[in-house]
Amino acid sequence: MASVEDPLLLLRQSIASGSKITPTASADSSEEAPLSKATHLVFTDPARVAVPIDAPTRFTSTEGKAVDVRSIYFAWLNRDFAIPEYNAVATKLNEEMAGATAVHMFAFVERLVLFTFLEGAQEESEFIKPLPGDKDAAAGAGAAAAGTALKAAPAASGRAGRGTMDPRLAQIYNGERRMGDRNTILRGIKATSTPQDFSHVRKLATPFMTRKPGGTPTATGIGANPSLALNQKPVRRPDPIILLSPSASALLRMSNAKSFLEGGRYAPPDHTSTSTMLHISRLIKDIDATRPMRFILVEGPEQFKPEYWNRVVAVFTTGQAWQFKNYRWSNPTELFKHVLGVYLGWRGDEPPEAVRAFGHKVLSCSVEKWRDPGQPGAETSRWRDREVVEAIWKGIEANMRAKGWRKDAAPSSI
Repeated sequence: MASVEDPLLLLRQSIASGSKITPTASADSSEEAPLSKATHLVFTDPARVAVPIDAPTRFTSTEGKAVDVRSIYFAWLNRDFAIPEYNAVATKLNEEMAGATAVHMFAFVERLVLFTFLEGAQEESEFIKPLPGDKDAAAGAGAAAAGTALKAAPAASGRAGRGTMDPRLAQIYNGERRMGDRNTILRGIKATSTPQDFSHVRKLATPFMTRKPGGTPTATGIGANPSLALNQKPVRRPDPIILLSPSASALLRMSNAKSFLEGGRYAPPDHTSTSTMLHISRLIKDIDATRPMRFILVEGPEQFKPEYWNRVVAVFTTGQAWQFKNYRWSNPTELFKHVLGVYLGWRGDEPPEAVRAFGHKVLSCSVEKWRDPGQPGAETSRWRDREVVEAIWKGIEANMRAKGWRKDAAPSSI
């Protein structure tokens, strides 16, 4: 049976492999139980593992409390719900579990980090504690080695028919290569649980770490030593953010933004959609020609941290002033000095007066008016959609270069 020390990783691996995850009423049961009455969460890949559903995970809330397995799994099941709908179903589940531990209601930022981690797009976060440290890992390696020896000895004794190991089998075991991780290697060659003393390395490293008062490495510092520079941990580039207009009259909403901006084809928005966040990918060659950049699309900044505004690269607008009420810059004229504005309208229609008043900082684009695909010739005009999309991305890319986006970093301010 696989280790159950980290249910968060088990959930992530099961999502990646598409294996079944079942809430059950006991550790040995395989029948699915309602989440309000379940006691365990059963994973089937790569081996059957039953995790107590109230077990804490490495994910911590903004209050610093460990979030339990039930809350994590419930949030993933309802990942497509908007915050109000998610809170409503969470409240209903808590009422069904009257007297038991209530599920944690994730805030916007918590949900964003959780889903990004479970989808495999992020490894580290302020909300996710690292895996157990050196002491636990070393102890686990020692226990695993001891367990292997204990399991091998009885099996050999049984085959040999006596209380000692078969000499031929012992010779085979002696030829095995001993494996270890960084924690066991740092123990040295001595058979002791006390780590080796590496304090002398500090003195040897001092000349390489010396810095000038201004913070620039000296000639003998990291900058002058390529081997040290190559060993530095790479900094993860933040994802740029695009804000869509929440107006019901907007031609581009959460329901059709992905097919338009990523697929190059316009279709009317589905006003029944409740999604509040999207991820799309786009290769921005002048910034990073080796890997696509992932963009986050949201309709409002209500859950923004102050530093998130430095990652906003475009704002889609219909010209309605109420859209900017909760923005960092509520005055449109000031807003579009910092961020590219985009207006999307029908071809042949004039942009609203408010949009024209914003000036050249707002990119005005037009798509062919939508016609029922069943009508003759309805598809003949849709080829222009990709041309419009490329113009929008060209404007976004130019704005990103001007604001200081680089291959490995986002701008510190916009």
